[in-house]
Order: sequence, then structure tokens, then C-alpha cells
Amino acid sequence: MATEPIETAQLRILLADDHDILRQGLKLLLEAQPDLHVVGEARTGKSAVEQVAALQPDIVVLDISMPDMDGLEACQHIRRQHPGVQVLILTMHESEEYFLQALRMGAA
Repeated sequence: MATEPIETAQLRILLADDHDILRQGLKLLLEAQPDLHVVGEARTGKSAVEQVAALQPDIVVLDISMPDMDGLEACQHIRRQHPGVQVLILTMHESEEYFLQALRMGAA
């Protein structure tokens, strides 16, 4: 008896980072996974907040240091307006304070 392949739902991801090369590289890594799909990209925190409303991703990957609105403030807006969206903070900052602040803002 032949079995049909099981289709898995793809997680919809929005990437937000002001460094184009990092965003493109991360997109390539994520898109190589069959259950992940990058639905949008943002260069600023403000743009990320706007795109979450338009694209309804499951996950947002945010950099902390971005123009217009930093990732921590964007995280707070996203979690308040779209509580079902998970936010992951991606940063090069080593400060524990950034980590704690991200958790307070609702990051996973």
C-alpha cells in the first residue's frame, strides 16, 4: 500500500536586521529547512512592526540595534499587538541587561 507524504505546516518567519548580508545569510539558512519559510524582511524596528501586522508571521527574529526603533521597543509593540507571535532576539551585544530587558519585553 502506497503512503502519501505527510505535509508539515511551515513556520512563517519575519527577519528584521539592518545588516543586509546578515539578513540574507540567515534567510538562506532558514529557507534550507522544509518547515521554515521567510515571509518578509525589515531593515528597521518600525518596519518590522508594520510588517508583522501585514504578513502575520509565526516568528519574528529581531536585531536589537536598528534605526527608527530598536529591536527591544519593536518587540514590545509586536507582543502587545500580536500576542501569538513569538519574538526571538538576535544580537551581538553581550550585556546581561539587554537579555533581561528582551525577556521583559516578551521575547522568547
